[in-house]
Amino acid sequence: MVDCKDTFLGKYIVKPSWLCIRPIFRKIFKINAYGLDNIKDLKGAIFAPNHRSHLDPPVLNSVVEEPLYFIAKQELFEVPVVGFLYHHMRAIPVKRGSGDMSALEKGIELLNIGCNICIFPEGRRASKGEFLKPKTGVGIMVIKAKKPVVPIFIENTDINFPVGDKYPVPRVPINVYFGKHIHFGELEDNIQNYKRVANDIMEHIKSLAFNKIT
Repeated sequence: MVDCKDTFLGKYIVKPSWLCIRPIFRKIFKINAYGLDNIKDLKGAIFAPNHRSHLDPPVLNSVVEEPLYFIAKQELFEVPVVGFLYHHMRAIPVKRGSGDMSALEKGIELLNIGCNICIFPEGRRASKGEFLKPKTGVGIMVIKAKKPVVPIFIENTDINFPVGDKYPVPRVPINVYFGKHIHFGELEDNIQNYKRVANDIMEHIKSLAFNKIT
């Protein structure tokens, strides 16, 4: 059993509550997951999905066996009440655009004890139906941690909760496609490889979008 070091509130209230709620959440938003065999019993892996909606994290956590840790922007932790909850929901704050390595180091520490970490390669939400150029953060984590990467394509969260909307509305089914995990092996720790790995992961995500597995 992997001990992912939840807070007291997270371990005894937030996580148990979510495990009870998520079947209802999946039903309301008609969430379908494909390629689950690709993540079965996977520990200490980097989950790398596209990002188009605030729905993406709960959608992912509704279909994986064990809730993921998420690298999330610092601003979310500064919102009253919501920010307090984020501290107990396996979220790791990162200061975007500042070269903040502390979040990545925390993520690597968790990977090394067998916890699964989710990092959005694009770094922020893309517009409806689009992909953004990936940031180097995911490449840094992959090269330094030397852990497998699971490319993921999340479909239709941008329709149910697009950028700019205040709350989600279940309009169409949401589909989550898990690709086969990728091993990058030993790579020299430099900016060129960070970019190359990030771009490679993004191409795998796009491939899932255009060649969906069912």
